[in-house]
Amino acid sequence: MTSSACRVSGRRFAEFRLAAVPLILALSGCAGFSPDAGLSAVAEMTAPSIRSDVVFIRSDEEAARAGAAVRRLLGAPLGAGSAVAIALLNNSGLQASYNDLALAETDLVAASLPPNPVFAVSRIAGDGASEIERQVVGDILALATLPFRSEIARDRFRQAQLRAALDTLRLASEVRRAYYRTVAAGRRAALLADAQGTAAALAQLAGKLGDTGAISKLDLAREQVFAAEMVAELAAARQDAASGRERLARLLGLSGADLGFRLSDRLPPLPRRPPALATVEVDAIGHRIDLQIARIELEALAKSLDLTEATRFVTMLELAGLDRRTVEPQTSPFRERGFDIAFQIPVFDGGEVRLRQAAETYRRAFNRLTDKAVNVRSEARDAYRVYRSSYDIARQYQREVLPLRSVIMQEMQLRLSSMQVDVFALVTEERQRIASQRAAIDALRDFWLAQSDLDDAVNGGGAADRRDDGRVAVARAADADR
Repeated sequence: MTSSACRVSGRRFAEFRLAAVPLILALSGCAGFSPDAGLSAVAEMTAPSIRSDVVFIRSDEEAARAGAAVRRLLGAPLGAGSAVAIALLNNSGLQASYNDLALAETDLVAASLPPNPVFAVSRIAGDGASEIERQVVGDILALATLPFRSEIARDRFRQAQLRAALDTLRLASEVRRAYYRTVAAGRRAALLADAQGTAAALAQLAGKLGDTGAISKLDLAREQVFAAEMVAELAAARQDAASGRERLARLLGLSGADLGFRLSDRLPPLPRRPPALATVEVDAIGHRIDLQIARIELEALAKSLDLTEATRFVTMLELAGLDRRTVEPQTSPFRERGFDIAFQIPVFDGGEVRLRQAAETYRRAFNRLTDKAVNVRSEARDAYRVYRSSYDIARQYQREVLPLRSVIMQEMQLRLSSMQVDVFALVTEERQRIASQRAAIDALRDFWLAQSDLDDAVNGGGAADRRDDGRVAVARAADADR
C-alpha cells in the first residue's frame, strides 16, 4: 500500500510540529512499555494450575534471587510442586518464551505510534538563479488507519501473552510427568533390588538341594534363571531411573553440582476420592488457552478484513502543499504556493486480490477454530474417562491385590516352614508377588500422569505424551505371563 504525503513549508514547520503533538498523542494512545513486559497477565492465567510464581529474569539481581530460591528448594527432597517451581525459575527455554513476549510488546508499541515525519530541504541553483523548497512529509494514510492498526496490534499482544502462558503450563506439565515417571522408575528399581536379593537366596538354596540330588538339573536351572532375570531387570530399571532423572534435570535447567538433587522415594498417595467433573467439556471450552489464542486470531483477522475492505481502493493518495522561493537575475525574488493531488486509478488492480486473500485467511481461521473446539471437547471427555479408570485401577491394586498377595506370601512361608510346600512353590509365588507390586507402581504412576493429562485437556497446557504406552502394555503383558 502506497503512503500519502503532505508537504508543508519550512517557515511553518515549527507551527505544524507543535500543532501535531496533541494529534499524535491522541492517535498513539500514549503507548509505552509496561514494567514487566505483560507478564502479570501470564501469572494471573497460570496461577490456578501451577500455584507457583512466574518470574521473568532480566537483570543480574533477579538472576541472583532466582538462583538463591533454586538452591533453597534443592535443599530438600523434591516433590512435584517444588520441581515445577525450580523449572519456572531456572528453565532457559521458558525465559526465551518470555523474551518473545517482551518482543511482542515492542511490536505493540511500534504499531501504536504514528510514523515519524520527514523534514527535507532542497536547493537548486544555476546561471544566477536559485530555488529553495522546504517540506515536511507525513504518512497521511498511516495516520488515518492508526487506531485500527493499533487495535489489531493489541490483539496480537494479547495472543503473545496467551502463548507465554501456554508455554508456562506446558513446561509445568512436562516437569510433572517427568517427575512421576522418574519416581516410579526409582521405586521399581528399589523393588527389583529387594527381589533380586530374594531370588539370589532362593537360587542358592536350590543349588544346595541340587548338590544333594534332591532336585533335578532341569528344576535347578529353572530356579536359577529367576535370579538371572532379576539381575537383568534390575539393570534395566536402574537405567530407566537414570534416564528419567536426566530428562528431569534438563527440564529443571540443572547442571554441575546441582545434579545431585534428591527426589521423594514414593509417588504421592491416591486421593480419597476423585472429583466428579460433570462439566469437563464446558470447563475445557472456557479455559483452554490454545482455544483462546485461536479466538483472538479470528477477531484480529476480522478487523484486518474490515480494514482491507475500507482501504480497498485507496492504495495511493498524495496531497502536497507547496511553498517555493525562486530567485532569478532579471526579476525580483518571488514565492509560489499551491497544492498537488495525486491518486492511483484502480483500473487493473481494484484491490480484489488483497480482499480475497484477507477473506480466505479469515475463513481458514474460522474453520480451524471450529475444528479445535470439537477436538477440545473430545479430548476433555477422553482425558476424564482415562483419569477415572486409572484411579479405579490403582485403587484396586492398593485395596485388593497387594493385601491379598501379602496374605498369600505369609501363608506360603508358614507352609514352607512346616514342610507342607517346597521351595519351588515359594519361588513361583514370589514371582507373582513381584509382578503385582510392579503393576501397582505402574498403576499409581499412570493415575498421576492421567491427572496431568486431564489438567492439560482442560487448561491447554500441552498434548499428552503417550510415547511409552506401548512399552508399558508390553511390560504388563510380560508380567502377566510370568
